[in-house]
Amino acid sequence: MPHACGQLSRAPPGTWQHGGVTAATHSSLFPQMPESADAVLGGLDPEQREVATALHGPVCVLAGAGTGKTRAITHRIAYGVRAGILQPASVLAVTFTNRAAGEMRGRLRQLGAGGVQARTFHSAALRQLQYFWPKAVGGELPRLLERKIQLVAEAAARCRVRLDRNELRDVTGEIEWSKVTQTVPADYPAAAAKSLREVPRDAAEISQIYAMYEQLKRDRGVIDFEDVLLLTVGILQDRPDIADQVRRQYVHFVVDEYQDVSPLQQRLLDLWLGDRDSLCVVGDASQTIYSFTGATPDHLLNFRTRHPNATVVKLVRDYRSTPQVVHLANGLLAQARGRAAEHRLELVSQRDPGPDPAYTEYADEPTEAEGVARRIRDLIASGVPASEIAVLFRINAQSEIYEQALADAGVPYQLRGAERFFERTEVREAGAALRGAARFGGNDALLDDVVDLPSQVRAVLSTKGWTTEPPAGSGAVRDRWESLAALVRLAEDFARAKEGATLADLVAELDERANAQHAPTVEGVTLASLHAAKGLEWDAVFLVGLTEGMMPITYAKTDEQVEEERRLLYVGVTRARVHLSLSWALSRSPGGRASRRPSRFLSGLRPGSAAPGARSAGGAGGIERGSGARRKRRGPVQCRVCGKTLTEAGEMKLMRCEDCPSDMDEALYERLREWRSDQAKQLGQPAYCVFTDKTLMAIAEAEPSTDGELAVIPGVGARKLDRFGADVLALCAGQELAEEDGED
Repeated sequence: MPHACGQLSRAPPGTWQHGGVTAATHSSLFPQMPESADAVLGGLDPEQREVATALHGPVCVLAGAGTGKTRAITHRIAYGVRAGILQPASVLAVTFTNRAAGEMRGRLRQLGAGGVQARTFHSAALRQLQYFWPKAVGGELPRLLERKIQLVAEAAARCRVRLDRNELRDVTGEIEWSKVTQTVPADYPAAAAKSLREVPRDAAEISQIYAMYEQLKRDRGVIDFEDVLLLTVGILQDRPDIADQVRRQYVHFVVDEYQDVSPLQQRLLDLWLGDRDSLCVVGDASQTIYSFTGATPDHLLNFRTRHPNATVVKLVRDYRSTPQVVHLANGLLAQARGRAAEHRLELVSQRDPGPDPAYTEYADEPTEAEGVARRIRDLIASGVPASEIAVLFRINAQSEIYEQALADAGVPYQLRGAERFFERTEVREAGAALRGAARFGGNDALLDDVVDLPSQVRAVLSTKGWTTEPPAGSGAVRDRWESLAALVRLAEDFARAKEGATLADLVAELDERANAQHAPTVEGVTLASLHAAKGLEWDAVFLVGLTEGMMPITYAKTDEQVEEERRLLYVGVTRARVHLSLSWALSRSPGGRASRRPSRFLSGLRPGSAAPGARSAGGAGGIERGSGARRKRRGPVQCRVCGKTLTEAGEMKLMRCEDCPSDMDEALYERLREWRSDQAKQLGQPAYCVFTDKTLMAIAEAEPSTDGELAVIPGVGARKLDRFGADVLALCAGQELAEEDGED
C-alpha cells in the first residue's frame, strides 16, 4: 500500500544543526557516515550506548538538559536500521517542533537511516488525515485554518462579547487548551475550575465563544490545528480497517520531549501503537514548562506503571554546561517540590571548569538593561560571537527595554520568532543566484577555473554583496553580510562532509533546510522569552528581571504553578554553556521605591542567602551591585501632560502617558526620520541604533533648544548627545543641515 504518513512523498535528505542548538555544536556539522552498524555506536557514552542497543520492547529514556538525548535516540534508530533489526519505513519518530524534526532527519541521514520518518505530531497526523479522508469521509479534506484568532474574534462579536487584543489572545489559548484536553464547549467551565486555570474572562462567556467558534468553522468548512489531531483520532477509533493499515506501516515509535505530550497526543499515540509495545520515549519531567497548553509529564512519570517490563535508562552526563552552571541548575531543582521533583536528575558536568555565575542587583530596570548591554559588549570584545549570547526574560513585554539598551550600545540583536532566515530578501536572492549557477553548470563564466564547491559559492555570492571581510558597523549592511556569510560557512561544512559535492547538491540541501525552517546561525544577540528558548543553547546567557512577581510570575498561585515557574528558570539556566548572569532590579523606574525582592528561587543559591530549612547550594563569589545602584538616583518620571508617574518604558521615553494628547510637530518628526535614515546609511547600522521611533517622537514633542533640554530626553544620553546633538538641535530650530563634503 502507499505509505499512510510521511512516505507519501519522497523523504527529504535532511538538515544539520548549526550554532547554539545542541550539545554537539562544536563538532562537525556534516559528520562522515559510519561504515557499519557497530561504527554507529562509536563515540557514545555507556548510557547512550545502552539506549542505542535497547531495540526491543518499551524503552524510557530520562534525559537531563545537555546530556545528548537526540544523539542517543538517533543513534538507536540508525543502529537498528544498519543492523537490519528495524526497517526504515516502519519507524516513525515524533517530536514537537519542525526545527527538532528537521535536525533529527538530518542526523538520521548522516547515520545511514535516511528512510526513517521524523515529524511533529501534527505533521504526521495531517499526512494520515489527507491520505485517509477520501476513504473514511469522502471528498476533499477541509481547508486548514492557519490562524484561528480572527475567527475567534468574530465568534466573540457574534456572542456580543467585547475582547481587547490581550483577551482575544488569551481566549484563543483557552480554546486550544480545551481541544487538546478533549474538553467540549459545554464542559469548559467545570474543566477550567478543576484545573485551577486563571481564566481571562467569565468561564461561561468563554464556553459560549468556543461553541460559536466551532459553529463558524463548520459553516465555512475549515478545520484548525487541533482538529488535525482530533479528526485523526476519530478516524482511527471508528475505522479499525484504517487503524490496521497504519499499524502495518508503522511498527516502531520514538517520541522525543515526552514530558510535553498532551492527553490528545497520547491518545493518538495509543491508537498508532495498538496492542504493541515497540515504543521508545525520551523526556525530562524537570523541563515541563507548557502545562498551560495542556502538556503534562504524567505520561512520562507513569510510563513504568503502564509498562512494567520497560527498559529505563538515565542520561545525566551533561556535555553542554560547565560544572559551575550545572551546580546552580542542580541546586535550583534540589529545592523543588512535587511529583516531578521526586524524579529529578542530578546532572554531572563533563566540561572543564568555567567562571562562576554572576549575580547582579540594579537600582531600576533601565539601569539593569544598560548594565546587561555593557556586559554583552565586553563579552563580544573578548571574542564571544554575538550569536552565542542570549538575553532571556519571563514575558515578551520585557523585550523593549533590552532592545533599546543594545541599540544604544551598538550591539546587533535578533528577536526569537522574528523574520525567518530563509524568508530574508538577501537569502532568497542568494538562493536564486546559486540555483541559476547550478543550472548553467560549467558554462557560467563566473565559475571558470573555480573547482571546489566553497569557492564556487563565494564567487556567486560575491555578486550579492558577500566579501572576505565583514563591513564595519552592526546594522543592515552587516546583517545582510552575515546572512550571506552563514551560507558560505554552510557550503564549507557541506563540502567537507560530502566528497565531490556539487553546487546542485548544495542547492538541494538549502531547499530541504528551508522546508524544515532549519537556518544556519546569523550574528546577533538573541532576545527571547524563557519559553521560546527551550531546546536552544548559547555560550553566554543573561537571565534578567528575576524578581518576585516576575519569577515566579504573579499569577502563579498554586504550588504546582509555582513549581512550573521554577522549572522554567531551570530551563533558562541550562541554556548556558559557559557564561551565566542572573540579575534583578529593585524598582521598575528610576527614582522609584526599592520595594522589589529577588526571586525566591535564588534563595540558598545566590551568595549571602539561605533557603529556609536548607543548606545553601551556593554559587561562589558575591552579589555585584550594578553601577546604577551607586549612581545618584533620579526622581520618578512624570507625564508632562497630566502629571501621572510613568512606569512603562515607552511612556517614560515619551515623557507622557500613551493616552494623553500629543503636541508633536509632525513636520519636525518627518525631518528627524529622514535625517536618521541618512545617518544610519552612513554608519551601516539599523535606524534604531541612531534613535528609536519613540525617542524621535519625544524630541519632536519637546522641541529642545539647548543641549540640556535634549539630554534629559530618555534615549539620548551623553554619547548620542555628543555625536548627534548639534544636528538634532539644528533640525529643531528649523535650520537646514550642511551637506557632507563629496556628496552630489
